[in-house]
Formats: sequence, structure tokens, C-alpha cells
Amino acid sequence: MKRRHFLLSAAATGGALVVGWGAWPVRDRIGRRGSLTSNDSEVRLNGWLKITADGLVVLAMARSEMGQGVHTALPMLVAEQLDIGLDRIRLEQAGPESLYGNVAMFLGALPFHPDDREPGHETRTVRAGRWFVTKLARELGINVTGGSSSIADAWEVLPLAAATARAELLGAAALQWRLPVDELRIVNGIIEHESGVRGHFGEFARQAAALTVSARNIHVKPREAWQLIGRQPLRTDVPAKVNGTAVFGMDVKPEGLLYAVVRHCPMLGGSAARVDVDATLRRPGVERVVRLGRTAGATSGVAVVARSTWHAMQAARTMDVVWRPPPHDPAVGLLDTQRIDEALERAAREAHERAGGVPFHRRGDVDAAEAAAARRLEVVYHAPYLAHATMEPMNCTAQVRDGRVTVWAPTQAPTFAREVAARVAGVDVDAVDLHITLLGGGFGRRLDVDYVAQAVRIAMETGGRPVQLVWPREEDFTHDFYRPAGVAVMRAALDARGRPQALRMTVAGDAITPRWIARNRPAWATRFDAPDKTAAEGFFDLPYDVPHQRIAQQATRSGVPIGYWRSVGHSHHAFFTECFIDELAHEAGQDPVAFRLSLLDKHPRFATVLKLAAEKAQWDRPLPPGRARGVALHESFGSIVAEVMEVSLDNGRPRVHRLVCAIDCGTVVHPGIVAQQMEGGVIFGLSAALYGRVDIRQGEVVQKNFDTARLLSLAETPAIETHIVPSTLPPGGVGEPATPPAAPALVNAWFALTGQRVRRLPLLAPPA
Repeated sequence: MKRRHFLLSAAATGGALVVGWGAWPVRDRIGRRGSLTSNDSEVRLNGWLKITADGLVVLAMARSEMGQGVHTALPMLVAEQLDIGLDRIRLEQAGPESLYGNVAMFLGALPFHPDDREPGHETRTVRAGRWFVTKLARELGINVTGGSSSIADAWEVLPLAAATARAELLGAAALQWRLPVDELRIVNGIIEHESGVRGHFGEFARQAAALTVSARNIHVKPREAWQLIGRQPLRTDVPAKVNGTAVFGMDVKPEGLLYAVVRHCPMLGGSAARVDVDATLRRPGVERVVRLGRTAGATSGVAVVARSTWHAMQAARTMDVVWRPPPHDPAVGLLDTQRIDEALERAAREAHERAGGVPFHRRGDVDAAEAAAARRLEVVYHAPYLAHATMEPMNCTAQVRDGRVTVWAPTQAPTFAREVAARVAGVDVDAVDLHITLLGGGFGRRLDVDYVAQAVRIAMETGGRPVQLVWPREEDFTHDFYRPAGVAVMRAALDARGRPQALRMTVAGDAITPRWIARNRPAWATRFDAPDKTAAEGFFDLPYDVPHQRIAQQATRSGVPIGYWRSVGHSHHAFFTECFIDELAHEAGQDPVAFRLSLLDKHPRFATVLKLAAEKAQWDRPLPPGRARGVALHESFGSIVAEVMEVSLDNGRPRVHRLVCAIDCGTVVHPGIVAQQMEGGVIFGLSAALYGRVDIRQGEVVQKNFDTARLLSLAETPAIETHIVPSTLPPGGVGEPATPPAAPALVNAWFALTGQRVRRLPLLAPPA
């Protein structure tokens, strides 16, 4: 065998990759050992992949599956490079090592402007920020699933890990058979040669693990050679979900399991003053009563431990508790959302007039442009608090025994789940074993770990027996970490032709990230809030070409527990900005699509998406009497989405008939998953736009279940079409980007239909 055919060294490296990659972060992520280990039947090739004795590929799965399809899409990246079927890839939960940290989600913290999102326009500052945040994320190794970042984070890493494994396996086969490596090929996990010799991966794994492969022999398969990426294989998680073998949090049943149900103080931030424990313990099936503190941001409460969930739930519901309200100013009273909304508007108006707040984006001279304007338009928009309402109630199973903690949890944040379990139990984090189940919806709610902390605290009282904590739906609605309320004051200066020359926009609302950090990593918390990009994203980074802009965010502290909600700041900022753009189009007497396109000359990606949605929705064709269309365009999580919504009036209420969605999300791994996520995001956004709100009166949340917190029903759901813009750019997110444009597309259609301009959500009043 000639050197030009293969470069190998026989040094026993234990599977560690020793190659001279030019990109340090990628090399670092492949080369570290990770959580995969070799044994008699499995051989580790690198931190991401190992091979079983019968030739299966085991992939370290570092992301939580909550319906977004990562258990299919991520294996597709590996299968493409290894020429193996998805049915021959097995998943193994990745460990807590920094190798598996989610870098893409950290990169989402960078305050990009649309100029930096078009190819060739990335600034030096953004590149420097990207390098720094990437390095920080590698070192911290925080493993979370969120920010629609799973595919983006794996896009370079997994193909490279698989290509490396491929080179090692081919090299081992070449050595065994004494054949040139470039004469070998892989067909569905079988290495073969035209002479007729063949063997599966397992036959070469041990020798492959001992090889150090030269970088020049590792080739990531080029786009033109792809056989799997871009196609629609069956999702690997569907069969188990259909036949009932899928394991979600409440399906965990370790031996000796007890069940717990929590009852929190109805007043946010309150606590239990007195509990009739003796009467509760006399109820059937009840084993213990455990008081719960405010660990990880949870409101104080009481948990009942029993021999079944039913026994625990009935006892918790009837338990005699005297509640103590939280500390508050008697002159102001307890939390009240109407009072908070008024305070937000005052804060937004004051910051708007005095050029206050954090200016996330500035361009030109807004004052001069306003002074020279032919006319001006100023409006105020309001968005409410929103609950997550995941279909699977909050739950966690925990066991504390012999100095170790075992946790089974449907969590988006394994790093923080392990840390809070260790903190509550008083053990080192290495003494915590975490098992991640499937998630029955996350939407950002399971980025918090309050329910994990409670389960561990209860397990400390059960004498080593495991306990499964379940929140009743009422506790879920009334003790969520809500999407913040927000108020935006927006002013535009228009020239004589109606073209906007200046935008002065200020939004007021609570900063999310500082509150989340204080709950989940207290050591990082400070008394002062740094500017929070999540509180301004989708507001400051508009694609429209307006020469003079000042766009700012005024941070507030309402006292309401807040957290990340699907699409985070984009969820309400798209409503603010895209409805305002529609108002400007109306003020200028122009068609909403044509008006937007006139402002997108410098951003062809945005224009392409908008044109595609308009074309597929037949925007230029008239509708039957009694129907109207609305449009919205928004970029979030690296993807651009345009939605055109067709509505009519049904007994004074909007009826949505059709929704056309166009998306540019870069390279598409699985088109079917993209369409599914667009549909889910649209329904999520429409539910919020029509019905979503959280009202707080005297410190208590009013909406307690789905009777007063409605979701879009099947009968109300429109026909949803998804059209994907072909792209060769790296993948963007798809789990969240369809949600932000839904509300403005609906509201803009409502205006076109009725002439009524809605500037406050939800569109429909809540049930009495």
C-alpha cells in the first residue's frame, strides 16, 4: 500500500483524534473524549460515535427531543457521511462534558443586525464576538436545548466526527485486507471491495480506534454527493410514540416508586404560614407532607407524597393551608397586571421622549429627520404575559440514596438540572446521575429546573425510595415563568411620498436572561442587569432600509416570574414591528407587500422569502367578498419567515381559512420536519394571538386551566402550506421562527377585513 493511498500511524491513541484541524473549536469538540466509553461489545472512535460488535453506530445524543425531530435530523448528519441507514444508528444520552455544550445557542446572544445576516456582510466586530462567544461556550460546556440551535450547532461537528470515523474504518479495512483504501467503498454500513471481500463496521472497529488518521484523508462528503440530507425519511421517534413504548417523564417507574403532588401558595412569591399536616396524613394512601422552599425560583408550597398520583392529588387539593402573602408595599398592593401594563407604558413613553433605554441599534440622525419630515406617525402597542402550557405537565422523578442522586427528567437544560439537584441534596455534581426522557413539549418552560429541585427535595424525605413529582394543570398555569409583557412606543417620520426616513422605537419590558441566570446559576447573578438581547431581539434588528433609526429597550422589573417562551422576544416584537410597518404602508397608500419590498433592496434574502409567500398565496388575485389577507415578515434564529393569512368574519370573530408560509432556513436537512415545525409554530402563535394572556389580580393568576386559557382547536386551525427557499447557507432554526409572524399576519388581515386596527393582544376577549 502506497503512502499516497493512505497515511496512518499505528500509535495506540485510545480513539482520541490527533489531526491538524485549522478550526480550533471543531477540532476541540471532536477530539475530546466525551461520555462514550468502549467495552467488550462497543468501541469508541471519538467523543460522538462508537461502533457495536454487530456493526451498528452509536451516536452521543446531546439534545433533548421535544417533538422538534432532533432524534431523526442529527442521526441523518451522521448517516450521510457513513453511508449507513438510519435504522442502524442507535442513540445514547450524552454526558455532561463540555464537548457537548451548545455553542449555537450562545451565539444567539450576539446582537446581530440584518446587515450581518446577508452573505458577505458580517462585520469585524461580529466576527470577533462570534469567536469569543464560541470559545466561552466551549469552556463552559453548558448543555441546553433551545434557541432553535440543535442543527446549527451540529452542522460542522457531527459530519466531521462521522467523516473521521469513516476514514478510520476504511483505514482499518485496508490494513486487514492489504488493499488500497481508495478502492474500498461503503454501502449501507458494509465495507466492500470489487474483489468480493466485505465486512460490517464492527469487524474493523477495534483496529480503527487505534489509528491516527491524517487530516488530508478525512473528507466530509460534498453537497453534490448527498444521498440523505434534503430527503424525508420516516422520523425515527414516531413508531414508539404511536405504539406507546416511548418514555416520557411520567412513564418512568423505578421499583418502590412513590408519587407526589405540589400545591403552591396561590399568591406569587407567597408561602405557607400553617399546614394541617395531621389531617392530611390521615387521608387514604398518604405517606408524607413536605414543605417546599423557593429553590430555583419556585414559589413556596407544600407537597403531598402518596402511593398513587390520585391519592396525592386529592390530598393536596383538600389540604388545609393558611397562606402568607409575599412582602409588598401596602400602598401599592400585590402584583396586578393592569397596574404593570400602565407602568410599562409610562416607562416606554418616558424613555422614548428622553432618548433613554439601551439603544440596541442607532443609525443616522433621527432628530434631524423628524424635524424635516412631511408627516409623522406614532403608535403604542401592548402584549400580555403568556404561559407555556406544555401538554405534558411539569414532572420529575428523583431518588436520593447512599450519597448519590438519580434524576429522571424531561428537561431542556441537563447542565442546570444536575447542578440544582446537587445543590438541593448537598452533594457534588458528579454524584448526580441524570436520565433525560422525551419531552411532551418544552417551548422554553423546561429550560427552568424548579420542578427538578422540588423532586429532589421531596426525595430526601422518602428514605431512599424514588418519588415522582407531578404538577396539576392548575399549578402549571399559575406558577409558570411567563413570557414577559411588553409595551412599544413607535414613531416614524415620512417624506412627501410616504417613504419612512426615520424610526424612533422604544420597547419596555422585563429582562429575561438576568432573571433566568439568578434562578439557575446564582453564582453568576448580579445586582445590576446587563443589556439583555433577548428583551430586544426582533425589535432592533429590522431588515427594512430606513436611513435614520434609534431603537432601544427600557428594562423594567415587574416582580412577575418570567422566562423564555417559544421565540422569546421575537414573539411579541414581531407583532409590534410588522403591524407598525403595515400601518406605514396604509399611511403611504401602498400595498403592504409592495411597501415592504421597496424597503428591502439591500436584503435580497428577505425579499425572496416575501415574494415566495405572496406568490404562493396569490396575493395579487382578488378574494371572494368577505375575506381579506394579511402579511408579516420576520427573521429569528437564523431563519427568515413570511406568512400570508387569509381570514373572514364569523359571528364577529376572525376565522382563519388559509396560512401560506415561506421560509429561508439555509440548508434543509429534513424538509418534512421543517414543514411540521412551521405548522406547530403557526398554531402556537395563532393560539396566543387569539386567546393568550395571563392576568394577575391581588397577586394571583386568574387563568388556571384550559377553560380560561384557550388553545386553537382543530376546527379553528387553517390549512397551512409551507414553501422552502432553496439555499446552500448553513442551517438556521425552525422550531421557533414560524411563531412570531403569526400574530401580525392575523392582525394585519383583520385590519384589511374590518378597518379596525388592533394594537393590543389577544384579539379576542378571554372567557368570563
